[in-house]
Amino acid sequence: MITAIRDVRRSRGLTLDEVARRCDPPTTAQTIGRLETGTRTVSVGWLNRIAAALDVDAADLVTLPDRAVLPVAAQLDATGAHALRRSATIMPPTVSEGQVAVTVTASVGDYRVGDEIWCQPLAPDAYATALNRDVLVPRPAGRFLFGRLIGREAGGKLHLLPPGPGSRQQVVTSPPWIAQAIRLVRAL
Repeated sequence: MITAIRDVRRSRGLTLDEVARRCDPPTTAQTIGRLETGTRTVSVGWLNRIAAALDVDAADLVTLPDRAVLPVAAQLDATGAHALRRSATIMPPTVSEGQVAVTVTASVGDYRVGDEIWCQPLAPDAYATALNRDVLVPRPAGRFLFGRLIGREAGGKLHLLPPGPGSRQQVVTSPPWIAQAIRLVRAL
């Protein structure tokens, strides 16, 4: 099996040792190196462990013939654009099960016309993880509220601040789910 472990690890800016320590249970840099180069067979268990350590899906570590990759041409920092020391690629994002999107049709706050905001639904017991993040909240009659989750009270009350200047805080009581914004896709 041909894997993209090395490409994904490098795109995350991690060393073999850092990935090895992030594995659960931890392993050695030598083991990760052997799995990357194919000198050791990669099992489904190893794929799952390494994917968790790299914070990607296991499918992102498998090279498929029809899967697109994006070559990195340069790195940009405060001093400008620079050539890479080693070639690198970026794996285009994949959609996880249950994700939803919000499309922006009028500029508001930090969002511009044409932006796509990818959101990951959260169950009520995970709402606290979205504090101070933008979320999509369902409302009755097929409506939604989008804004920054700024507070959470006992009894299921959520306090949101919609994007844009002069917006007033909104309170939603016991929504069945919320979806936290996890990725912004913007055409330039």
